[in-house]
Amino acid sequence: MTGMAIFSIVNLATILLFMGIGIYSFVLFVKLAKRGIKALDIYISKNKED
Repeated sequence: MTGMAIFSIVNLATILLFMGIGIYSFVLFVKLAKRGIKALDIYISKNKED
């Protein structure tokens, strides 16, 4: 029975770790997307034909 409890704790810790990595990756992706949009806006405004 003790072995099953240790496996359950390890499994829960692994799931929480991957969920944390996933959330952190999503936050980094959103920051990158915002920076890319800002860079694209600057590029478009510099290369606009008036």
